[in-house]
Amino acid sequence: MNTIRFLIKPTMKPTSKILSSCRNSQFFNPNSQTKAHPFRVLASPRFIHNTHMAFRFPSSGFYQSKPNGIGGFSNGRGSYIVSRVLSTSVETRVNENSFERIYVQGNNGGMIVKPLVVERIDKDENMVGEEGSRIEVDGGGDVNLRNLEGLIEPKVVEESEVEKEAWRLLREAVVYYCGSPVGTVAANDPGDKQPLNYDQVFIRDFVPSALAFLLKGEGEIVRNFLLHTLQLQSWEKTVDCYSPGQGLMPASFKVRTVPLDENKYEEVLDPDFGESAIGRVAPVDSGLWWIILLRAYGKLTGDYALQERVDVQTGLKMILNLCLTDGFDMFPSLLVTDGSCMIDRRMGIHGHPLEIQALFYSALRCSREMLAVNDGSKNLVRAINNRLSALSFHIREYYWVDMKKINEIYRYKTEEYSMDATNKFNIYPEQIPSWLMDWIPEEGGYMMGNLQPAHMDFRFFTLGNLWSIVSSLGTPRQNTAMLNLIEAKWDDLVGHMPLKICYPAFEFEEWRIITGSDPKNTPWSYHNGGSWPTLLWQFTLACMKMGRFELAQKAVDLAEKRLPVDHWPEYYDTRTGRFIGKQARHFQTWTVAGFLASKLLLQNPEMASMLFWEEDYELLEICVCALSKSGRKKCSRFAAKSQILV
Repeated sequence: MNTIRFLIKPTMKPTSKILSSCRNSQFFNPNSQTKAHPFRVLASPRFIHNTHMAFRFPSSGFYQSKPNGIGGFSNGRGSYIVSRVLSTSVETRVNENSFERIYVQGNNGGMIVKPLVVERIDKDENMVGEEGSRIEVDGGGDVNLRNLEGLIEPKVVEESEVEKEAWRLLREAVVYYCGSPVGTVAANDPGDKQPLNYDQVFIRDFVPSALAFLLKGEGEIVRNFLLHTLQLQSWEKTVDCYSPGQGLMPASFKVRTVPLDENKYEEVLDPDFGESAIGRVAPVDSGLWWIILLRAYGKLTGDYALQERVDVQTGLKMILNLCLTDGFDMFPSLLVTDGSCMIDRRMGIHGHPLEIQALFYSALRCSREMLAVNDGSKNLVRAINNRLSALSFHIREYYWVDMKKINEIYRYKTEEYSMDATNKFNIYPEQIPSWLMDWIPEEGGYMMGNLQPAHMDFRFFTLGNLWSIVSSLGTPRQNTAMLNLIEAKWDDLVGHMPLKICYPAFEFEEWRIITGSDPKNTPWSYHNGGSWPTLLWQFTLACMKMGRFELAQKAVDLAEKRLPVDHWPEYYDTRTGRFIGKQARHFQTWTVAGFLASKLLLQNPEMASMLFWEEDYELLEICVCALSKSGRKKCSRFAAKSQILV
C-alpha cells in the first residue's frame, strides 16, 4: 500500500488579505478538470441513508452526468463527481499549531474503489464530541439521472410585465468570477454614487435570489456561490490581532481585479468577516443561512452529491462545531452581540434574539438531514439532537406570548429560589409594556424578541416568528396563532407594504438610550419599525406551510402594485410603510428576488413543501436530563405548566 501525505495549514496566510485568484482555486472551481489533480476528491454519487430525493438537472445551468461504468459519473461541463473513490482521512487539530493531514491511500500504485472516508479527530476541548466526527461517503453504483421518476419540475406560467422587469433586474445584478456566476450584488442602483458595501455579495441577501433561481430551474449560480463561500470560510480573519473561531462564514465578498504585471490582471475574491462592517460585528447568521441554502439546493435540484463532497461536509461540521461549542451560558439558545444578523446596527437585540434562535434551529434540522452518519459522527449527531430538543422546549415554553401568558407574567412572584420556580428568569411584572395589553388579540400570539435574566423583549420580530413557523420551532397551535396575530394586526405589521421588521418602534427617550440616537434607525425607519419587502418570501413560505395561501397572495398583490412604481426600494418608512425609506437604495436585489421567490412559491406548492419542516415528534422525546446518571438533576420540563406538545 502506498501512502501520499500532504501537510496543509488551514490558516496559512497568502501575501495579502485578498483571496487567491481563480487560477489557483481549482479545488473549488466546479468547471475545473480532475485530470490536472489526480488525487482531488470532490464528491461521490450516493444517497445518504437512502432518504434523498431523485436527482434533477432541469436546465443547461446544471452539470449533466452519465454513468461511466466504474462506480461513478463522467460529466459534460466539469468534473464535480469523482469516477473513482479514494480512502481518505482528514485529521484536524485546532490550536496554536493547527494543521490538516490528508492521507490518500492507493493499492498497487492505483486508486482503490472503496468507500470514501473523511475523518476529523478533534483534540481540542472546544470541539464537539469525545471523538470528533467521522464522515463516510460510499461509492455508489451506476445511476442514470435522467431516468429517475417522481421529479418535480417548475410550472411554466406566463409572466406578467412586473415579473419580466424583476427578472431583468435580478439578472443584471449577477456577479461573475472568472466567467462563472457566483452571486448577486446587494443593490444595483445606478443613481447611487456612494455604494459603500452595497456592491458586494452578501450571504443573507443572496438567499432569496438563490431561491428564485432554483425555483426557476437554474442552479449553477447557487452551486458556485455555495462552493466559493465555503472556500472563504477557512480564510484568516482578524480584528486588532484577534481571530474568531474556525467555521465563521463571511458576511459578504467582492470580486476585485488586481494587476499582476504589464497589461495582465486577475480576479480575486475579497471577503469581509465583519472587520470592515459598521461596528465590527461578526455575522453570526451567515453560516446558518449557508446551511439552510445548502439543503434547499439539494431539495430543489436533486444534486445531493454537493452535500456529500469532502470539503462541504468538513465546512458543515466546522460551522456546527463553532455553534455547539460549550460556554458559560445556562441556556440552549445562542448568545450573540447586537448587530449580528439582519438587524446589523445597535437595536437592543444583544443576548438571545429570536431571529438567531430560529435560524439556528433551522440550520440544525438541515444538518441533521445532510450530515453523513456513521460511528465516527455519532457524537456530533447526538449533540445536534440534544440541542434541538432543548432549544425547541426552551423557545416554546419561555418565548411564547399570548393573552394567557401575559396574565401569568402579570401575576409573577419575584426572587424565587428553587428548582420548581415559576418565574425562572426573575422577570418583574412591571416590564410588561402598556402597548401590549391592548394590542395582543384574543386568538393570536407570537414569540417574543429576546429573553435573558430579568429581561423580556416583548417586541414582535417578523423574521424570527416566520422562521419559527417554517422550521416548526413553534408547536402547531403556536404556528397557527402567529399567523392569526399577523392577520388580526394587518394594519400594524403590513400596512401599505409587507412587512414590518419589528413592532413597535423605539421612540423618544427609549430610542435615544437603546439605539444611541442612531440617525438611520429613527422611529419607524430602517431596522426600527421599517417595512422590508424582502420578508415577503418568508411570509409566503410560512403561510403556505399553514395552508393560508390567501393571506400570502394578499401580501404579494399589495407588493406587486407598489414595488415597480417605487423602483424596488430596500425598505419603507412610517408607521404603515407609506413612504420610501429616507436612505433606502433603489433596485435593491433582495427586494426584487423576494418578490420573485414569492410568486414562484405560490405557483409551485410542491416545491415549496420541500423548504419547510413538519413537527418532529422524535425530538420531543429526547431529554439530556434523562441521560444523566446523577440523581441531583431535576428536569425543568416536568415543572413547566404549558403543554409544549399541543
